[in-house]
Amino acid sequence: MTDDADLLEHVREALRGDLRIGFDDRPITLSLSDGHLVMEGELADVGKKRRALRKASEAAKGRFIIDRLRIEPAVPMEDGTIRDLVCDALLDEPALSQCRLRLWAKGDLQAVRDPPGATGTIDIRVKDGAVTLDGDVIGLGQKRLAGALAWWVPGSRDVINGLGVTPPEVDNDFEIADAVRLVLEKDPFVNADQLRVGVRNAVVALDGIVPTEDERDVAEHDAWYVFGVEDVINRIEVER
Repeated sequence: MTDDADLLEHVREALRGDLRIGFDDRPITLSLSDGHLVMEGELADVGKKRRALRKASEAAKGRFIIDRLRIEPAVPMEDGTIRDLVCDALLDEPALSQCRLRLWAKGDLQAVRDPPGATGTIDIRVKDGAVTLDGDVIGLGQKRLAGALAWWVPGSRDVINGLGVTPPEVDNDFEIADAVRLVLEKDPFVNADQLRVGVRNAVVALDGIVPTEDERDVAEHDAWYVFGVEDVINRIEVER
């Protein structure tokens, strides 16, 4: 077996070894391109995708990873519909009201909102269900909120959050915890008052009690949607 084949098998076994990823249920295609590890496939949720990327990174011995993993959409949608729904969500968010919004449509960058004295710019692009956010905002909180709103669109298969932050901010666990709490509070399907959020080394721990398994899962997904989260430990209990 060649070194490349050995590497791919090593990564494959690492992915299979984490049962939370569900590798045998939804196999991930692994290959090498110019020495980079390419990961392709469709997974059930964002937590499985993030765990797969992290596990592969640990096993790939420093190889750069080309991420082509996508999430099964809650509702299949055309790119134009996803783009418009993401745009509407950002337009409706008060915390982003001073951001200039633009979207890519038919190869052209079109202005949607350009408020006087705009303090940031968000450009929206959608291709094959994957939402890309580019531009620049004034804080990590805005960057994270915009990403979560894009994830909430039912047709989104991935969110690539390329927003810059000006002036630059040093990230930390407190910033991540605040962002997770904010996203939980904004989610109408979650009672955030019943939940507690802790963060250590970018690993989020969720505690509390919810009435249904669905709400427990939604809360975990919300935490994964926050940019910078490395892992989520879901200790939320379901009322019996």
